[in-house]
Formats: sequence, structure tokens, C-alpha cells
Amino acid sequence: MTQPDLATDANQAPDSGDQDEKLDFQIQHLLVATEHILRQNPAGINELGLIKTLQKKPWELIGTVNFAEPDKLYPVHFLLFHVLYRLRDQLAGGGETLTISPLVIRLRQTTVVGGTGVPDHADELRNFYLDLSRYRMPEESINRMMDDFWAGRSGYQPGLSEARDAATTLGFDTIPEGFEEVKYRFRRAVMRAHPDRGGETEAIQHLNRAFAVLKAHFRT
Repeated sequence: MTQPDLATDANQAPDSGDQDEKLDFQIQHLLVATEHILRQNPAGINELGLIKTLQKKPWELIGTVNFAEPDKLYPVHFLLFHVLYRLRDQLAGGGETLTISPLVIRLRQTTVVGGTGVPDHADELRNFYLDLSRYRMPEESINRMMDDFWAGRSGYQPGLSEARDAATTLGFDTIPEGFEEVKYRFRRAVMRAHPDRGGETEAIQHLNRAFAVLKAHFRT
């Protein structure tokens, strides 16, 4: 199936109810596809992997994504996480829970039924992504929000599992003892992944996310 390009439609001017109806149509298809993909990947999948899977057949629900431009990446990231939090709420009553982070998205059974919170994540994240008014934001607001995130001003505190996954992405066996080690390993990884050396922009974006998670982990 071929759907509108989520990477380019979000920042266009809304067209009354037609735009909202189109968005709801996209969300419903993403809910079905995302649940199916997660059940096919019981060990979990990262955000980049999920985006790439949704771009391929039989889904083709996401168009081309420019990972180097925050204002182009943001609507895809936001809508995907909106779908993940909605899916988590839907599955909560059936004894399943969903781990949600850019580094690992995993569906698993739980002995605790119900509830909308995640033990090691702030509820503010759920509230943010479930607010569809955040989907269409001016480029200036998106860039400022991303600057705050990379600078560690978001107030976000990752859980230990997310910090461990971030450390693994940067090549550590465990969470390192200090942030200086993280910076050194990050610089080396980015140099190896640079497009001038045969790497890909998506790989650098993935490293940036891991670095941001560990930066938040070590922030006092």
C-alpha cells in the first residue's frame, strides 16, 4: 500500500478537517503495522530499524527521511512515538507492556495489568507524544527543542536499561564509569561512521541518540 509521505506532509498548513482525517488514517495504519512488526521482533527493534521496516514493502507507510535535518526528521519521529504510546495503552489491559525508547522498542508479557506509566520513564514523555498538537510545529520551535535535548536541558532521565543499550551502541560492554569515556568513544565512532569514510548519515544519527542518552544519564 502507498501512503502519503510522513516525512514531508507534517509541516504543511493544515486544511481544516481534511488534514485531521488524513492524519488519523495514517495513524490507524501505523498502529496495525507497528504492532505486527514488534510481534515479529520479540527481541526488540530500535527506532531507526522500525522506520526502515515501515518504509519497505508490504507497508510503505513512511517516505524518504532526511536524518540530517531535525525539522524533517521530527514529524516522522513524533508520529511514530505517538503510535507507540497509543499502542502501549491499548495493550496494557491484555497483560503486555511496551518498552519505548529510540534505542530499543520491545513488546513483552507482564504480570502487572493496566496502567499508563513506565517505571523508568517520565510520564511527561507520554503526555507530550499523545498531544497531537505537537505534531505540527514551526521549524524554529523544533530546532530549539532539539538544541535543548542535545544540551541536556530537557529534564529527561533515562532508565538503566536504556543507558545500557546506549553504551552498547557506542561499543561498551557495560555503562562506563564516567562521561569522559563516553565522549572519547563517541568521537571515535562518529569518525568511523562519517559519510566521507563510507559511513551513513543514519548511523551518525543513531550514535547521536546514544550519546544523548548517556549524557542525560551522567548529568547531575
